[in-house]
Amino acid sequence: MQSRPRSSARSAVLEQRAHALRSAPTDSEARLWAALRGGRLGVAFRRQVVLGECIVDFLAPAQRLVVEVDGGYHDCRAKADARRDARLAALGYRVLRLDSGVVLRGLPSAIAQVRQALALW
Repeated sequence: MQSRPRSSARSAVLEQRAHALRSAPTDSEARLWAALRGGRLGVAFRRQVVLGECIVDFLAPAQRLVVEVDGGYHDCRAKADARRDARLAALGYRVLRLDSGVVLRGLPSAIAQVRQALALW
């Protein structure tokens, strides 16, 4: 599966949306970012990054790992999320999905999952 080239107008829209998402993170995204930022896990992460036609929550570029924080909205999007994960996999990225409740109520568990995914690299 190849990523189709984005038009410059579509690219601009995605970049603007990513910027807006960085400016207004959800509580769970802000909490996870506080634990990931600044190389706290020994690797560099970026947040709200455009990859292909997707904006991903967190990206460890050198490890090609995407970390997505899924809230209740994703409960009814399993098929769409699977298609999105397949598109990212076709671009060479692994995707780790974390439930937002786990991030908010059990951050050490969420961090352990990220560490495990990084160890698989």
